[in-house]
Amino acid sequence: MDQACDILIVGAGAAGLMTAIFAGRQYRDRRILILDGAKKPGAKILVSGGGRCNITHDFVDASAFAGSSRNAIGKVLRRFDVDETVTFFQEIGVQLKRESTGKLFPTTDSARTVLDALIREAKRVNVEFLHPYRVEEISQQGGHFDVTGVWGSITAHKVVLATGGRSLPRSGSDGHGYKLAQSLGHKLTRRFFPALVPLTLPPTHFICELSGITLPTMLTVVSSTGKKLVSFTDSTLCAHFGLSGPSVLDISRYYLDTVAQDQNAALLINWLPETTTEQFEHALQSERQPVIRMLSQKFPERLARALCEQAGVDPLSSGISLSRPLRKSLAQTVTSMKLPITGDRGYTYAEVTAGGVPLSEIRLETMESRVCPNLHLCGEICDVDGRIGGYNFQWAWSSGYTAGISL
Repeated sequence: MDQACDILIVGAGAAGLMTAIFAGRQYRDRRILILDGAKKPGAKILVSGGGRCNITHDFVDASAFAGSSRNAIGKVLRRFDVDETVTFFQEIGVQLKRESTGKLFPTTDSARTVLDALIREAKRVNVEFLHPYRVEEISQQGGHFDVTGVWGSITAHKVVLATGGRSLPRSGSDGHGYKLAQSLGHKLTRRFFPALVPLTLPPTHFICELSGITLPTMLTVVSSTGKKLVSFTDSTLCAHFGLSGPSVLDISRYYLDTVAQDQNAALLINWLPETTTEQFEHALQSERQPVIRMLSQKFPERLARALCEQAGVDPLSSGISLSRPLRKSLAQTVTSMKLPITGDRGYTYAEVTAGGVPLSEIRLETMESRVCPNLHLCGEICDVDGRIGGYNFQWAWSSGYTAGISL
């Protein structure tokens, strides 16, 4: 099949669909194609937020993101902010609700509602879908692009790379988009690694035996010199492989990035996030009830017993009867325990990719490449990754909108 179009968008995920919709609204007389390598578009949207699709957060600014400079990220976010996102989804028939965490979900609690609305709106503005059409190569010559795959070739005046990164490869984002960007002259960040990803512990670690326990904790990355670099407090899930949950996913990219450059950096867990080591040790000095009873009032008894064992403390001892070394040991175990992280669960379980095309190579007012005219890039292929809570979707909406109106 050989054909031509005005605008060709590679990738029918959140950013690609957003680009297609606003390009279609803006340029009704142009032929716009959106290609995706998967059998059905939007697979990552459908699995996001546990199948509920956390569309955005009630407040989003660049401080929730890492990768390229926050100043650059902020410029794109301000082009299409949270209020505009909410209005847009209302326009296409998706009503949103705010949860106590600040996360915004569709009132249907169904990601299918979101995906169906995006596809319906794209088709309304005459965007054509072709899938499964995996793009293998893109070349630019004579003022146009030749886009090819096993299905044939398409000539396009403008191309948008919205291919995603490497996270959740079963959804179709296997990192091939990076190769396409490189073939068109772009450089990539030196490192790529999973972000928003569960972390692993040795199989024999006591936390792995506490699988299923969920509770709020504070996680902190500290450098080899002991400097506290970043902390997150949120729900933590003990799992058979190690740790997961919001706090773990949020801290994972910072820990993995730090330890790659500082091998003696560490991740600490405070099982009582509102209590410091000094405060807990001081409380023990006047505690007359058994330590196990004291701890079981704060979290599950299984965890309480495991922490006592880890600290070498008899759970039936009273706090006041403990020797100073044992008090310190228990206080440190409860409020500042070093986690022997062995790695992460990889891109298969990661929600986003850290790394990509630096924003310094993209014109932020249009998302057009600085190195390849008429090429635009948006979404996860860029070196931008946010916290959990709808932030990465907001980047997709903001960058996709910016690309779409600029084509």
